[in-house]
Amino acid sequence: MSRTRAVVFAYHDVGVRCLKTLLSGDVEVPLVVTVPDDPHERQWYANVAATAQDYGLTVIAPAEANSLELERTLSEIRPDFIFSFYYRSLLGAPLLRAARLGALNMHGSLLPKFRGRAPVNWAILKGERETGATLHYMLERADAGDIVDQLAVPILEDDEAREVFAKVTVAAETILARSLPALIEGRAPRRPQPLEPQQYFGRRRPEDGRIDWRWPARQIHDLVRAVAPPFPGAFAQVGAQRWQIHRTRLSGERAAHGTVPRLYAEHGECRIVCGDGAILRLLAAADARGPLDLQTLAAALAEQPLALS
Repeated sequence: MSRTRAVVFAYHDVGVRCLKTLLSGDVEVPLVVTVPDDPHERQWYANVAATAQDYGLTVIAPAEANSLELERTLSEIRPDFIFSFYYRSLLGAPLLRAARLGALNMHGSLLPKFRGRAPVNWAILKGERETGATLHYMLERADAGDIVDQLAVPILEDDEAREVFAKVTVAAETILARSLPALIEGRAPRRPQPLEPQQYFGRRRPEDGRIDWRWPARQIHDLVRAVAPPFPGAFAQVGAQRWQIHRTRLSGERAAHGTVPRLYAEHGECRIVCGDGAILRLLAAADARGPLDLQTLAAALAEQPLALS
């Protein structure tokens, strides 16, 4: 019996772990298609091209995924499956049709929630207490095909995006490993996906990290951890300066009703009264010169709190 053959479109940690899962499952991978690295983006994640080369696989990083040249290449390979693991482009119908047994995508949320871009970041930003990974068949419409399997992971109150992404990566690997035998044998389940309104989310921009101190403390805390480094980070105006707010924690305390937002010190810590009167602990921040010494800042704030606008 001939080995199952799959062309893999992949990037990021999920791409590396799922590629390794296919290889461990004795799937032949005649081609890996990845994404050219962006020189302006911090490369904090695993490298699909390096992994493919380590296994002696053919790997390409075309500027355009849906090209006639790539369509011809896939028609010649005639793969059983096409897999997309955090690849950054939507695959068009001609590519999807090249897969004899199906084209599947691994998405970093519990579909149909958080379809589209940056699902881990959006889930944290929206205050979700769980997310996960979903393996589903691909259509030309993003993240809309029948679901094969999914696995939930918790989002803890102080989890940052990188921590949640690590959990989602393990969930993705687990799902693929347990679904692969059934996919190969043609007995994998297919559950139609209801497309819920207001569950498609677009790409996040650095400007979306701006904090308004009039917001409730939990909303600010969720934004900070959703975009914490190595992502672009949350930022806010503090006095005449723009600060990067890297880490906060909900204190469970409240200021007097009607108190305006302010930065002050208590018990040697920097604290922020937010728009709803709830108090955030400021645990890490930076200005244009670099990380702030919060102990020194707390000493100064003990003498003179700072109003936040």
